[in-house]
Amino acid sequence: MKKTNNYPKVAYFCMEFGLHEDFRIYSGGLGILAGDILKAAKDGGYPMVGVGILWRQGYNKQFIDNDGKVYDCFTEYRYDFLDNTGIEVKVKIRGKQVRAKVWLCNKYGNAPLYLLDTNIPGNNDRLLTGQLYGWFAEERVAQEMILSIGGLNALEALGIYPDIYHFNDSHPVLAGIELVSRKMDIDGMSFDEAWKETRKRIIYTTHTPVKAGNEEYDHELLRYIGAYRGLSYGQMLKLGGDPFSMTAAGLRLSAKTNAVSEMHCNTAKKMWQDISNASEIIPVTNGVHTGTWQDKRIAESFNDGSKLWHAHMAVKKELLHEIYVRNGVRLDENVLVAGFARRAAPYKRHDLLFKDIDAMEKLFNDRKLQVVFSGKAHPNDLDGKELVDKVYGLSRRYPENVVFLADYDMKIGKLMTRGCDIWINNPIIKMEACGTSGMKAAMNGVLNLSIADGWWPEMCVHGENGWLVESGGNDKDVDTRDFKAMYEVLTGEVIPLFYNNREKWTAMMKKSIEMSQRKFSAARMLDDYYRLMYIPAASLKQR
Repeated sequence: MKKTNNYPKVAYFCMEFGLHEDFRIYSGGLGILAGDILKAAKDGGYPMVGVGILWRQGYNKQFIDNDGKVYDCFTEYRYDFLDNTGIEVKVKIRGKQVRAKVWLCNKYGNAPLYLLDTNIPGNNDRLLTGQLYGWFAEERVAQEMILSIGGLNALEALGIYPDIYHFNDSHPVLAGIELVSRKMDIDGMSFDEAWKETRKRIIYTTHTPVKAGNEEYDHELLRYIGAYRGLSYGQMLKLGGDPFSMTAAGLRLSAKTNAVSEMHCNTAKKMWQDISNASEIIPVTNGVHTGTWQDKRIAESFNDGSKLWHAHMAVKKELLHEIYVRNGVRLDENVLVAGFARRAAPYKRHDLLFKDIDAMEKLFNDRKLQVVFSGKAHPNDLDGKELVDKVYGLSRRYPENVVFLADYDMKIGKLMTRGCDIWINNPIIKMEACGTSGMKAAMNGVLNLSIADGWWPEMCVHGENGWLVESGGNDKDVDTRDFKAMYEVLTGEVIPLFYNNREKWTAMMKKSIEMSQRKFSAARMLDDYYRLMYIPAASLKQR
């Protein structure tokens, strides 16, 4: 049902969108969240459009060579299913006009997604929209100008006039600066007036608490590349400080900011408490698109314990078959399979389970546990690549018990969050903003065994729908303490239950599905966005 009355039109800006594994304009959780939101908007009839970039080489494809070392590939993709809007826009970057073609994607059950593409013959900076998160600071700012300023120009050329602009993370923040600049140039407002009026129409989502994920740029670079948009150094200083913090600017340019879980909201408030003139930060916990991530067989059978187990085993066999096809390894369907799949970053601690190698070897030798890993590191993240190397090394050391699936993508994510028996999440406490992979697992009856971080404290009833592991803090001995706590729950509760009480296990699976498929759905999340953020912000705009 189309929602029109009292529902403001929203333009949702994001650097990446994960709609399908074959449409490689995403890298990970941020993009998949954006894709799920557009699908929920389509399902619910919400007046929303997406604005992004058509990354011709996408994110990196990542493999491991015969020596166990990670290497990256960048492939040129063609997407003939996109609709040509016939529109081109221009953005002045480094003193030259860069053209961007506007494409429309509506193939994947999503609200309209408009994508900017600089790959035009004879164009200045033709390769600018080549690699997602490629290159370094200067090109990153230029890409963000295409998304932000080019995105505004595209909406105007398309005749789309949003009530609200939603910036998912800080990459689109330059659109806020452009809107301020336009109010000054066209409407004759002072800077302070333009800032006040502009922020009424902007919603901002802050994500990672990790410092590296909160971009900062030198003012000299921003001025040279053209990102000032006619503003002075003093005015830019008021918005983003020096160096220019994109997150601080997002907080100051918005009517309201949301964190992506209740726990993350507390962390974000403390992290950004010294930012003056910041918008209020509230929690809107992420959700995932049920139609994309929940296996239909699980959805249809979860009310019947026997049917649910048979459905789960069918999905598990599909995962194990894919592992055999990709890796040549045959895992045992009757042995507990633990899954861990995430972006390869040190704080996520892919290797925590192996802190005590002798303890894990005993579980392997007793045929009590198999572990399936997947992950991908940023091409320039040497620490992340070292982590991938280490996990892959474990798979070579324990070939019958540990598997690493290379080139983590949406297809692997679906297989693992449906086909594993338990889902492991063990970040350093307060470093995980949300952790949506656990939601996908939960709505498939894959039971979470997780550190009390991100979304999990909002969901977990220990021993009823999963297991919560209390973290020992974040000092130098935290890995040892957290491994011990995780191992005690794994060996004292999880493993005995899996092998000795099928009825209780399937009852927990059912509880997990019941509690997650609505509360942690993208449909609920989008309802919250409209109720708590878009509609209140639109009422400010009308004053």
